Amino acid sequence: MSENRFSVAPTVMRLPQYTKADQEEILGNSDDPFAVASTGLTWLPKEEHFGIRHEGRLVAHAGLLRLPVAIGDAATEVVGVGGVAVAPSVQGHGLARLVVTAALEHARTMGPQHALLFCRPPLVSLYKRLGWHPLDDDVRVEQPEGRLVTMPLRTMVTPLRDDARWPSGPVRLFSLPM
Repeated sequence: MSENRFSVAPTVMRLPQYTKADQEEILGNSDDPFAVASTGLTWLPKEEHFGIRHEGRLVAHAGLLRLPVAIGDAATEVVGVGGVAVAPSVQGHGLARLVVTAALEHARTMGPQHALLFCRPPLVSLYKRLGWHPLDDDVRVEQPEGRLVTMPLRTMVTPLRDDARWPSGPVRLFSLPM
């Protein structure tokens, strides 16, 4: 990358798919590119994908997936955000903000009132700057063989509607995490 500078403002595009090769183009070839293998969790792939290309290379991604949850006694849905990645060579240029913002703009058309993500503690401050709020309650997620486990990563939410308020109560994701 030419000194990691953008001669043209980066733009986010909708990706028709997001493959392991795409992920490796951004993050390199690693057994644990998101540093979450220690959780032992099985994750769902995302269904909607957004990316940024620079000099022909995919350098940023965010994915979305609509998921069923219960918050307290209320069954509802959220848009799960995951697979957020920015190539190390272009970090610090606002690409995470761009790709997550574009993904959330699309998420607002999907119906649910909130978006939800799971992140490692060092990323909490980044997502707070992007308008996300950490949940204080534990979140239970499904795993293979019918296991129900407490999410070891930090759960964060953001409203997708101006009038949306996150209800109080325990949270259960009725699927694998995204």
